[in-house]
Amino acid sequence: MSFGFWALIPVIVILVLALITKDTFISLFLGVVVGFVMIAQGNPVMAFNKFIDALYTVMCDSNTAWVLMICALFSSVIFLITESGGVLGFSNLAEKVLKTRKQTMIGTWILGLIVFVDDYLNCLAVGAAVRKIADRQKISREMIAFIVNATGVTMCAIVPFSSWSAFMGGLMQKADMLGGLSVTGAYIHTIPYVIYGWLAIIVVPLICLKVIPLFGPMKKAEQRAMETGEVQSPEAKALHGELPDEELKFKDKKCRAVNFLLPILVIAIVAVWRDDLLIGVFAGLLACLIMYLPQRLMNINQYFNGILQGITDMCSMLVIIIMSYVLIEVNSQLGLVDTIVGAALKTVNPSLLPVTIFVVIGLLSFASGTFWGLAAIAFPIVGPLGAALGVSPFLCAGAVISAVAFGGQICMYSDTVMLTSSSTQITNAEYLRTSGPLVVIPFVLAVIGFTIVGFVAA
Repeated sequence: MSFGFWALIPVIVILVLALITKDTFISLFLGVVVGFVMIAQGNPVMAFNKFIDALYTVMCDSNTAWVLMICALFSSVIFLITESGGVLGFSNLAEKVLKTRKQTMIGTWILGLIVFVDDYLNCLAVGAAVRKIADRQKISREMIAFIVNATGVTMCAIVPFSSWSAFMGGLMQKADMLGGLSVTGAYIHTIPYVIYGWLAIIVVPLICLKVIPLFGPMKKAEQRAMETGEVQSPEAKALHGELPDEELKFKDKKCRAVNFLLPILVIAIVAVWRDDLLIGVFAGLLACLIMYLPQRLMNINQYFNGILQGITDMCSMLVIIIMSYVLIEVNSQLGLVDTIVGAALKTVNPSLLPVTIFVVIGLLSFASGTFWGLAAIAFPIVGPLGAALGVSPFLCAGAVISAVAFGGQICMYSDTVMLTSSSTQITNAEYLRTSGPLVVIPFVLAVIGFTIVGFVAA
């Protein structure tokens, strides 16, 4: 059964409720409920059964298990690093260089550019690394979350040796969009056309340096932090609890930055070597064991209790991740992607194809909460269509990659937003409310850019 544009109703419900309730789980859950009621044509029993079936499907999926394990165990790594004094040691070291608010924000941006191997690693590691420094400079957690996620997805998209380039390059190969080049060569030719990625990265320092003035909810969040010293909102405090006084906890103890840097470095190196972030996270846990016990920072019981506590701290976020994957199942059954892509892309002028791809796939990515999955659907459509209309395959690929990068930066139930919100200790709804208006800036500029490039290339 085709629902046409009515398939957008669950997404609209989620976005409206998120802005009203500021509660991510309630918004997602009710949106999912509305979706299954639509699929079941108003039958509550059938809707419940379909919800259970979708939950089974999600929980039995290997990708779901992989993401949940990474999130849970990386939280354990961060907990152990924090308990070792490593985070405080890194903060103390960084403070010798980052002495002002602007320097701290730019330093966060630079760190995000450096950790380009994987977007998950970027969101989790950078957020945990800088939040203590940012707190001392009275930078709101909302602003830190914006900076972290602005470099996470987008930087991975414009580097030819990251998890994004490997995945997207493979999709380009399947869609016959290599233009006679190797996968890596074709992706390198595509990078200049990932216009949104470049703009999203460039906009961050312009905002940090006040070249682009703050506005909207983010401006209010920054005013709250500077005037009251409250870097978290009441909603974030309710979810994550009061911020601990780490200076008091580690008073008269030597906090070493290496206890933070080395486990993170081990994770990055092993993840690249084995091409699997999960193996890297396990390696990071082993590094913590090897490093911390000989230093007597913790005993074996405290080490394993720390792993469990880290997983516990991530539990609410894991539930939200599961619910977001159920939403993807709902959207799939409603035919959301097929309806909109089919209607928008197949009647377009060749010169307008790149901007149409970017806008349509970008808004779908924002609405549906699926990014790599959406790219996997879009490339087989975009590739032949671009070839038939005589549009550069690299330009079309750049538009698709830009679109899903945009979705990953703004959708409150995307993996990267959830991980960023967790590492910076804000709520997903707060992220959407404060970062959303700022993300619109590179989006609008990218629309203009793709329009110009489309006509020039034609």
